[in-house]
Amino acid sequence: MAMECEAVDFQKEYKKEMMAVQDSMDVLNGKWKIPIISSICYYNKRRFSDILNDIEGISNKMLSKELKELEINKLIKRTVLDTKPITVRYELTDHGLTLKSIINNLTDWGKQHRKKIIED
Repeated sequence: MAMECEAVDFQKEYKKEMMAVQDSMDVLNGKWKIPIISSICYYNKRRFSDILNDIEGISNKMLSKELKELEINKLIKRTVLDTKPITVRYELTDHGLTLKSIINNLTDWGKQHRKKIIED
């Protein structure tokens, strides 16, 4: 009986963990969000055109859509500067900055993975 309870507790805990992973994936899903966050993370503050130039293959429309979603999820902050023409700057929020270690880990893993694939 005690072992059965432990198995049920483990399953409940596992489901909570998987729900957290799914929540993360829902926020960071798609082809472009991680590269956008990486661009802003690396430079601290980026203009729309800078991010567009950093990410090969992304369109204006898609970048705009993804930036809005990241802003809704409180990962980035959009600041409109009083310049002519108007300049919009993006930076990570305090909450968005919590992704910095994840981006760094992904970068390290990607380098190791590329090396492994090339070597084999």
